[in-house]
Amino acid sequence: MTDVPLSLLDLATVESEGRIGDALAHSVELARAAEAGGYRRVWYAEHHNMPSIASSATAVLIAHVAARTERIRLGAGGIMLPNHSPLVIAEQFGTLAELHPGRIELGLGRAPGSDGATFRALRRSLAASENFPNDVMELQRLLGDELPRTAVNAYPGRGTRVPLVILGSSLFGASLAAQLGLPYAFASHFSPQALTAAVAHYRANYVPSAAHPEPYVYAGVNVVAAESDAQAEDLFARTELDRVRRFLSRGRDRELTEEEAGALFDAPAGREIRGMLRHTAIGGPERVREELAAFAAHADADELVTVHPAPSPAERLASVRLAAPA
Repeated sequence: MTDVPLSLLDLATVESEGRIGDALAHSVELARAAEAGGYRRVWYAEHHNMPSIASSATAVLIAHVAARTERIRLGAGGIMLPNHSPLVIAEQFGTLAELHPGRIELGLGRAPGSDGATFRALRRSLAASENFPNDVMELQRLLGDELPRTAVNAYPGRGTRVPLVILGSSLFGASLAAQLGLPYAFASHFSPQALTAAVAHYRANYVPSAAHPEPYVYAGVNVVAAESDAQAEDLFARTELDRVRRFLSRGRDRELTEEEAGALFDAPAGREIRGMLRHTAIGGPERVREELAAFAAHADADELVTVHPAPSPAERLASVRLAAPA
């Protein structure tokens, strides 16, 4: 096993022609497997207007999974704060924290997590992203013990001190997390370019806080684990093709077939999509753990957030179990 703790990011993936209810049931199954396997936490990401992702109502999904697990920590990885008022998020996650003490945490992202039309449908202005640092600090106050000057409090929320994490894929998030003395999670599972620069900037500029005297880095990494190295290599080849097919099917009247996706596999768009999987541990259990340890050293990470992108639910579940730290 790797000495670096492992956690899990679940997008509640909906299969082609599949039911959303089945995807949510599979999320419960994955969380139970993660809990049994010794993963530290499971995070769910807010996305909108994407038919293959069912984690858009992130707080609701966390509540559902928390009621069906016992001890594993659960949180958002993340809530896209420009889509919401800090008060509403404080109330949602404050409620979760009161229902499941010590198990709830909150990752915060600056990107809207959707397209422009969806952002407008959420009734938010494009300026909301520019106010992200102030919104994070407002959310901190609402979850803390101090009475805000506005006399507006989050009930539930106040006094829960739900742990916050800043998410990012650039120096902006690294700088903000360092200034606020918060943990930082880098999205290297899909945006690997600035990983080492952002982590180095975060550590070099970190301002200790009462809750977090030392910096703490989470790094996202894909995992394709199977019973043997050869099986994992075959599974990764199918995973790459499935990723290209799903991404290039967006906005079309129908999903691309595997043959159509294969024809675009080495096209510029196909290569760009495959490049998102640059940081992927592939192999049987022993090789995967070796590759995860090597990636943790490369990323200078305190904890790895694993993403298991295999095409089918059964293969994702097997990957989570085979890569388990315990």
